[in-house]
Amino acid sequence: MPRPFHPEGAGQLSVTPSESVRRGAERELEMLESLLALGGLVLLRDSVEWEGRSLLKALIKKSAACGEQVHILGCEVSEEEFREGFDSHVNSRLVYHDLFRDPLNWSKTGEALPEGPLGALRAMCRRTNPGPVTIALDSLSWLLLHLPCTTLCQTLHALSHQDSCPGNSTPVEPVHVLGLLHEELHGPGPVGALSSLAQAEVTLSGAMGQASAHILYRRPRQRPTHQTQWFSILPDFSLDLQRGPPLELQRHADPHTPPVDPTTQLTFNLHLSKEEKEAKDSLTLPFQFSSEKQQALLRPGPSQATSRIFYEPDAYDDLDQEDPDDDLDV
Repeated sequence: MPRPFHPEGAGQLSVTPSESVRRGAERELEMLESLLALGGLVLLRDSVEWEGRSLLKALIKKSAACGEQVHILGCEVSEEEFREGFDSHVNSRLVYHDLFRDPLNWSKTGEALPEGPLGALRAMCRRTNPGPVTIALDSLSWLLLHLPCTTLCQTLHALSHQDSCPGNSTPVEPVHVLGLLHEELHGPGPVGALSSLAQAEVTLSGAMGQASAHILYRRPRQRPTHQTQWFSILPDFSLDLQRGPPLELQRHADPHTPPVDPTTQLTFNLHLSKEEKEAKDSLTLPFQFSSEKQQALLRPGPSQATSRIFYEPDAYDDLDQEDPDDDLDV
């Protein structure tokens, strides 16, 4: 059972466990409702670091709890595996379109979708129910492997902009399209094209058993806004929102923590003693100019129009003034 939460500066005021649970549920609904409030495409970008199907199923559960009919285009897992964890009420709201068992209709059993993935997407565009609808695509990465990117983007645009039913001028509820994308499988072109279509974009990562969702909202006639949420997904696909990153991660990111010297564990010394530093400063490097050459270059006189030769003897030069050509052996 959750412990009572004592807010800062509240004195003896305490919050009962039931109130703590209620506030946690309100924060969970706030995140899920904000993702589903805009309509259009919600793009869930996961990676090898953190999977996104659990958050996709949490959003599906939220849509079903609101009374919406949810269409699932399942491509990567079986229907039994996808429905696992949902209660009977949620499962009764799901309409599953199976592309996993026989995606190309090779078995000819009649169970596969006859027109393949594109036909399934186009069938979803033909709405007959004016009520709210959620369409979940699991996943966009699988569809990108079987459809051209331009065709998929055009179909997604048609899915998320359904204003009325055929033969009926009455406006219908907006369509929520939830698309899971494994972004590491694609280049910047397809990822950027899908990102430009999204009304909300969620980039998932995680640490210490908690998921981190960086959310980008694109509201009409408003500037894009960013938000970061830390949460855990429970077995029943409800969210346990956290107030911040895990404590271990906060300790590593604490600016008051003294920095670790990376040279402490080396087997050699990178620091100079006082005597070594003085010897280094007094060392004359071979490319340094003599004072005579510096003055000649900085203040050339009228007699220096012709070339001059500056010879700077080396410390090991052995010059014999009586026989300057002794090194030529002549």
